[in-house]
Amino acid sequence: MDEKFFQLYNVPSQGTLAKSFLANVFMWMSGALATSAMFAWFFASSPSLMSHLVNETGFTILGYVVSFAPLGLVLILSFGWQRFSLPAIMGIFITYSILTGISLSFIFLIYTLGSIATVFLIASAMFALMAILGYTTKTDLTAFGSLMMMGLFGIMIAVVVNWFLKSDTLSYIVSCISVLVFTGLTAYDVQKLKYIGMSADSDGMTMRKVAIMGALELYLDFLNLFLSLLRLFGSRRD
Repeated sequence: MDEKFFQLYNVPSQGTLAKSFLANVFMWMSGALATSAMFAWFFASSPSLMSHLVNETGFTILGYVVSFAPLGLVLILSFGWQRFSLPAIMGIFITYSILTGISLSFIFLIYTLGSIATVFLIASAMFALMAILGYTTKTDLTAFGSLMMMGLFGIMIAVVVNWFLKSDTLSYIVSCISVLVFTGLTAYDVQKLKYIGMSADSDGMTMRKVAIMGALELYLDFLNLFLSLLRLFGSRRD
């Protein structure tokens, strides 16, 4: 619709709606990342807390729960968000970010702090670049996104297979492909969310739920990009 229409009737334009919606999405995503980072550092810097998650024999029961609970919450949100109230979705998302942060505390036991910080900055720069590309490009990324989703399913299958094979070579290949897939998915997801924001009133209750689900998608894109880069370039502790 012509922008003059929106100006004449003092109605927010599609571009304004998209920007407002995406701002809400990135606000939730940034808050979740900050929460995860805080809990990861809090647990990693406390030997007494880490002892509840891992001991000399490996993961404790609580450690396994913390490691797999975020996946369960993602599935719950993905399949049930339309039935949940907004406060329930907010609560689950916040809980997810806390548990994910606690599970990420394990990386401080494996990689040096300097390499974690460096890889985080690299992942942030790559994510920001692809998010800008996804927002500004005029090319429809739907077909590209479908290709990236196929790559994602391939990664999931390879991870399950390598759970039994324990092949360092396969792990390296999966990490390389994961960097490409989640970099591409970032651009696709941002464009998709931009179009969603342009299609409806971003102040509606449903759109607020969608904003949180969008934040979850982008959070997962960034998290998997970061972890993939960390596996490739992170310096392990002696």
